[in-house]
Amino acid sequence: MNIYHTLNQTIEYIEENLENEIEYKKIAQIMGMNENTAQSVFFVLCDISLSEYIRKRRLSNAGSDLYNKDTTIMDIAVKYQYNNATSFSRAFEKFHGIKPSQVKKKPDGLKIYSKIVFDENVEERKSIEYSIIEMDEKILYGICKKTNNEKIGKDAPELWKTKEKKYLKKYGYFDYGMTVYENGLRERCCEYWVLYDKKIDEKEFKKVVIPKSKWIMFRINSQETSDIQEVADRFYKEFFISAKYKFSSIPELEYYHDDVVDFLVPIEE
Repeated sequence: MNIYHTLNQTIEYIEENLENEIEYKKIAQIMGMNENTAQSVFFVLCDISLSEYIRKRRLSNAGSDLYNKDTTIMDIAVKYQYNNATSFSRAFEKFHGIKPSQVKKKPDGLKIYSKIVFDENVEERKSIEYSIIEMDEKILYGICKKTNNEKIGKDAPELWKTKEKKYLKKYGYFDYGMTVYENGLRERCCEYWVLYDKKIDEKEFKKVVIPKSKWIMFRINSQETSDIQEVADRFYKEFFISAKYKFSSIPELEYYHDDVVDFLVPIEE
């Protein structure tokens, strides 16, 4: 499967239906995945969620229509699947920075959000080696930091550095890192944790229960931040888009031991 060809087909389906209801079930069929995985893959490779892409393409076209056509705001709102003129006007102003009623007078304020097009000749890399393991319930104790997709590359190593400096002499090295996502789609992370695999009585530490589960494990023969981030990036951009496993909503883990790191992603039975 050439994922970029499939994504171009998905984009064409969206373009043909910007004025109609867009069925996520149909998108999933085009991509050959379940709906959740299709949305996650779209986000990983397009760097924008599926719903946000559709919204921006509709509002972009709506601005052009309002400027070029003699039509009412309500007609355009209905055309691009908004229930009423008020919600459309609010979304339009947030996107373009001007009200729909100002378009004729201030057309230079309109923004264009272009259709995404993928180069289908991009050479896809070989899949990375992995194994499936099962772990019993784990009770860990850790500290978290609020983060997001843009900041986690800096926040994660910074949390390790500051907390290990504070607790290394008393408790030793942390055993796990953990990335928490906003929802099961795994589109946006919201927290990063460092955790001990033993009970810690400090008030700063919180108890975290990791339920019994099966995991896809990628072993990284290094504990360097850059090597771990490279494997995580390859997982989402290469393995995740073609794997047939159903990923669960449990956070992903990094297990640090014996000078290696096991990058662990949970899957359902």
